[in-house]
Amino acid sequence: MQPDAITAIVDQWRRERPDLDTSPMLVIGRLFRLTHALDQRLRPPFADAGLGSGDFDLLAALRRSGAPYALSAGDLSRTVLVTTGAITKRVDRLEARGLVARRVDATDSRGRLISLTPAGVALTDELIAVHLDNQRRLLAGLDDDERTQLAALLERLAATSQPEDE
Repeated sequence: MQPDAITAIVDQWRRERPDLDTSPMLVIGRLFRLTHALDQRLRPPFADAGLGSGDFDLLAALRRSGAPYALSAGDLSRTVLVTTGAITKRVDRLEARGLVARRVDATDSRGRLISLTPAGVALTDELIAVHLDNQRRLLAGLDDDERTQLAALLERLAATSQPEDE
């Protein structure tokens, strides 16, 4: 296998600064490049469906919450890891398309819930199947054991990389 760009960068740093351990770049650099490459390959079906960046994440969060597919803006914010302001913008776009609706929370008349419409459920169900097929295709270079091992390693890395205030 031919060395990748990250290996070349690490080799250059090793040459210029042999006193430093540059091995973390082999992981972090590859994760950054891979994240960008995966995003570029996973987003086209959402764009083809007229969804902006993050719109599918919101639809998927509602769909996987289970019937009646409704969450508060705060719950959505925590689920998709963006601010409530970003949630509001996404909900506005999706509501204009008839994919979500706002309604009064039956348990708190001051609160509002965002829920999927039947059209939102149908589109989300269609796109999640496409999304999973794309993910499967992107992971085709790994066998089942390698995927399981990688998933476990990434879970462990994520758990040990959390900021102390979370």
